[in-house]
Amino acid sequence: MIETYDKFDLHDMVDALTAALDAKSSYTCGHSGRVAELALWMARRLALTKEAQDMIHIGAHLHDIGKIGIPDSILDKPAPLTKDEMKQIKLHPVIGDHIIGKARVFQPMADIVRHHHERMDGKGYPDGLRGAQISQGARIVAVADAVDAMLNPRPYRPALTVQDVKAELIRCGGWQFDPILVDVMLQYLSREGSTKGKISCAK
Repeated sequence: MIETYDKFDLHDMVDALTAALDAKSSYTCGHSGRVAELALWMARRLALTKEAQDMIHIGAHLHDIGKIGIPDSILDKPAPLTKDEMKQIKLHPVIGDHIIGKARVFQPMADIVRHHHERMDGKGYPDGLRGAQISQGARIVAVADAVDAMLNPRPYRPALTVQDVKAELIRCGGWQFDPILVDVMLQYLSREGSTKGKISCAK
């Protein structure tokens, strides 16, 4: 349960943390905000409670906060990562969990931050959770995170088309992503379009 804090104070704290991450990398800039809007759309589509929607929205904003502890040379590398670099990037959910664990108000969202890279088949990270062991919030953010990553360019590849993203979601449904949530995201991509909720950052 989210503790009683002034709504604007809480969002100010979230904005401050995500602004720090946005300032770190051209790739991370705007990503957390877009993921948060996608995750919130999914939570509403699933008719989750208002409290659950709020927790998922805030958790999505904070999901990549641990990348503050990852070197810029890895985050902005214009090529696929090496095995050692991938080991470092896989630390960001644990680092993020540690960061938000310092603020009691964010503890209800800790599982989203820590587990948004877990997979339905148990081969994700950092804890190797499987299926229903992964919270619904983390499963929602996992899908939203992947979709935004695919729809936007990375240092080593251009953005994918909406059709390619749909195909990848279908391919990964069941073993990587919750298939129910894949269906919900496919509705978003079909009905809302790929540009709704885009966020830009002035450099």
